[in-house]
Amino acid sequence: MDRNAKVAVTLGDPAGVGPEVIVKALAALPREERRDFVIVGNVEALELADRVSGTGLRFGPADAPDDDRIAVDEVALGAALPEIGKVSPVAGDASVRYITRAVDLAMSGQADVIVTAPINKEAMNLAGHHHDGHTGLLAHLTGSKSSFMLLASERLNTIHVSTHISLKGAIERAKTERVLATIEAGHRHFLRLGRKARIAVAGLNPHCGENGLFGTEDMEFLAPAVEQAQAKGIDVVGPISADTVFARAYNGAFDLVIAQYHDQGHIPIKLVAFDTAVNVSLGLPIDRVSVDHGTAFDIAGTGKANHVNMLSAIAYARLMARSPRREG
Repeated sequence: MDRNAKVAVTLGDPAGVGPEVIVKALAALPREERRDFVIVGNVEALELADRVSGTGLRFGPADAPDDDRIAVDEVALGAALPEIGKVSPVAGDASVRYITRAVDLAMSGQADVIVTAPINKEAMNLAGHHHDGHTGLLAHLTGSKSSFMLLASERLNTIHVSTHISLKGAIERAKTERVLATIEAGHRHFLRLGRKARIAVAGLNPHCGENGLFGTEDMEFLAPAVEQAQAKGIDVVGPISADTVFARAYNGAFDLVIAQYHDQGHIPIKLVAFDTAVNVSLGLPIDRVSVDHGTAFDIAGTGKANHVNMLSAIAYARLMARSPRREG
């Protein structure tokens, strides 16, 4: 990692496992590397997580002199920390405050990349923040027209045309313009990481519609998007039936699959890389990587949370921090 790169890690929902996976992940890193991180959240929540996890870390203000303490950008909540393991508007509001502060750090150049711990959408909405999750909230906070969710793992990568909307809404969104934009976003991201991706577009209907027998969307909207992307020099094929394309990608035929909706892309990734896949937001003016799991209220506060996914998110964030943005 570039020694000058700063990673801002948001606490997530403070009633969930976010604080625990953060302290465990940072404790697993060499001491000198911890200086590259600032946690956006609350010292009280981190100290509680530290006690139940037995990590033995110390925390201090982000602007304090260099020492062995983990830097914390303290976010005032205006209320007591919520009960661990429970959905609450206090926790939902806190999670949004953490993200908002981290975006401010990234937009002002004080952080090079954001790593986010899990939030709870119900809690966030109970607090009056009506977004579909991190992706929509980040687009709102950065003034972006849209964003894209990439799930990245060692052998399978997917980027989604739509995510947190109904299946009916996802079908309506799978139009040529959006599919093409998704292809281009994935193409640019892989170029940034140093390679030209071999991209496959997953079909929307069973067997890509069987020439109209099971629907015409693949012929009407997906195929033209592929043709337009090919005309721009992008290495993309499809649409390919979704019941085979992910297996082909996993076995090395493609670097990236364009998934048409949330479950189409999430199910194969979580099947083959449940503990290691990470969520990356593309199309924003800032870089953000997240764990690909939820708040796990059932084990929050017990010290049992697995931090492997947070380590994967940190590693991917480091990769992005040392890879300059580029067009292509």
